[in-house]
Amino acid sequence: MVNKRFSDVFGCEPLAQADAPGRVNLLGEHTDYNDGFVLPTAISQRTRVQIAPSPDADYHLYAARLDEHVRYTPGTALPTGFARYVLGCIALLREMGHTTDPLAIHVDSDVPIGAGLSSSAALEVAVLRALRVWRALPLDDVALAQIAQQAEIQYAHVNCGIMDQMASSLADSGHMLFLDTRSLAYQLLPLPADADLLVIDSGIPRSLANSAYNQRREECEQAAQLLGVKALRDVDSLDALSGLPELLQRRARHVVTENARVLAAAEGVSAMQFGQLMNASHASLRDDFAVSIPELDELVALLQQHPQVLGARLTGAGFGGACVALVERGAASRVAGEVLAAYSGPGRVLV
Repeated sequence: MVNKRFSDVFGCEPLAQADAPGRVNLLGEHTDYNDGFVLPTAISQRTRVQIAPSPDADYHLYAARLDEHVRYTPGTALPTGFARYVLGCIALLREMGHTTDPLAIHVDSDVPIGAGLSSSAALEVAVLRALRVWRALPLDDVALAQIAQQAEIQYAHVNCGIMDQMASSLADSGHMLFLDTRSLAYQLLPLPADADLLVIDSGIPRSLANSAYNQRREECEQAAQLLGVKALRDVDSLDALSGLPELLQRRARHVVTENARVLAAAEGVSAMQFGQLMNASHASLRDDFAVSIPELDELVALLQQHPQVLGARLTGAGFGGACVALVERGAASRVAGEVLAAYSGPGRVLV
């Protein structure tokens, strides 16, 4: 498929542009909407957005990767697909008093879609960054992440936490972003020493809006309400969960133990210890939070059994998508080749 440039599509040059990365979460899954702690890092793949004034009263959007054109007339129902995320960001800026005339918008991305690497957050943050440049908006990177999160919730109808958008807005590929999702205090920490990251797609795409993601959030909120706390982040003892119904006890146990794993890693551990925390995280996501699938379990097991892998887990919300492994320095290619040769599904290396 021909990757059409802005000028190919709109017949002019862009007047503002920006980009934002996808992310892989190393520890802290399903903790962000529980006011907890997360530890993502940015990946090299990015989403790029270019903009210029529209030639008429409509918005014109083009996604190069999809070769998809969308024309939107203000005041009509929002379209589906990638345009909904873009226009949701613009609508929220308008609600804040930041108005703009209709635009021509070109989106190009190599962030894998449906693999749990936050392609939607990268799109939202890139759009907002481009608009910040275009309109000289007085919005810092945290504010952009907050607007991007609301675009996902209000317009894509995924009741997500803020980790993905904060990672896309603040993280880089050379560090881990240690984030307190309640206070939004954050710190860039070094990645585990003498190790590399490997991200492999299970080949099973997932859609959060159509999955049990929102259901898991509701279960966590029910557990917090029964425990009399604002959020599960406020529970620091597993003993406190004993009175919960069995299902809610398992959901809450994952959140409590996952927060503890993030805090342990953030204090500084060896690569071997970090890998052990990743292994424990996957077991918790599989058994207590029930967001894994057989293909992810198979892929993670193959990785964990490899002698040059320090630890592995699913990454992202689950229900499909990718897994992340911490491997010995320089071993990623060998590990990927041997694991994919043994894997029964259509996997591929992403990072």
